[in-house]
Amino acid sequence: MFSKPTYDQALALAAIFQACQSVSQLAHSGETNVELMEFAMSTLLNQHPNSIEALYGSRENLATGIRGIEVFFSDNKKQMPSTEHREIVNYMMSTIHLASKLGKKTLLMDRIRQGIEDANNQAQHFSVTHENVYSNIASLYQDNISNMRLKIQVTGSSVYLQQAAIAAKIRCMLFAAIRNAFLWRQLGGKRRHLLLQRKLLLEKLASC
Repeated sequence: MFSKPTYDQALALAAIFQACQSVSQLAHSGETNVELMEFAMSTLLNQHPNSIEALYGSRENLATGIRGIEVFFSDNKKQMPSTEHREIVNYMMSTIHLASKLGKKTLLMDRIRQGIEDANNQAQHFSVTHENVYSNIASLYQDNISNMRLKIQVTGSSVYLQQAAIAAKIRCMLFAAIRNAFLWRQLGGKRRHLLLQRKLLLEKLASC
């Protein structure tokens, strides 16, 4: 037996999906919603929130992720997910799996925490979406996450994937997704919840 999914877990799951959607949009079109990127970066850089509410703010901040998860969990065949949606779900599941592996690597986690703290300090002088902050977080991802055996393969247009600035933003959004996946696990989230308790998770999302 394992515990039932919670409201906080549902929020974290929506945050994962939302960051992964930005990954997909950047990879295919070179751009995504700036406000969603700013939100994702803020969740990544805030390592010590006082509460889930302090980290995520109002429900509107996660509206895109909540809608995406609702489609993912829906049994309504009229809402069959698109190819893009399935791609986003694959990123989401990969980041959840990667977060579980990271949790077992203490030294690696220490390096990542310090790197994010440094980026957060930098963001205080500029902004969470400043190009230098994107660049530093992307380098942190490359130096630590990209070297792990499990890698997340991002698909999209080579026109955008080969542009350094866009590639940096993609890595930042993946990092944000992993951060929220790590939080989801800390809150008691399990892959089994996604397979066996979708209805309960939908109920929690509806109450968000």
